[in-house]
Amino acid sequence: MLSRTYGRKGDQMDINVYEQYFKAEAVCSDVKRNGVRVALTSDSSGGMIRYEVSVSFFPHRDETDFAVSYDAYSSVTVYEGKGRRSRKREKVLLEGIRQEADALAASLSGTIFWDEPLIEARFS
Repeated sequence: MLSRTYGRKGDQMDINVYEQYFKAEAVCSDVKRNGVRVALTSDSSGGMIRYEVSVSFFPHRDETDFAVSYDAYSSVTVYEGKGRRSRKREKVLLEGIRQEADALAASLSGTIFWDEPLIEARFS
């Protein structure tokens, strides 16, 4: 079963705000990828907050294969500034996540099939 990730590095806290897996298409390192993990994560430290959108394509050879590989990974910081976690800010960032994820997927020559989720969206 997949789980939420909460990590602490010193005084830094990492949280998976949103995560969902979709069918996808890409070839990286000569391996066909049939799935993608799309995530919005936040990390905060010393009164600063940063949000990042990431995509990670993985083989998804069968219904149970969710082994995410990091050779087909890309991310972008979508917000960084003073403050703390904000549900209002997260709502705005989630409204634009598909455009950000599509751009990241394109940079890896991949395609995300948004209408074919592999699991339900997870929010924290």
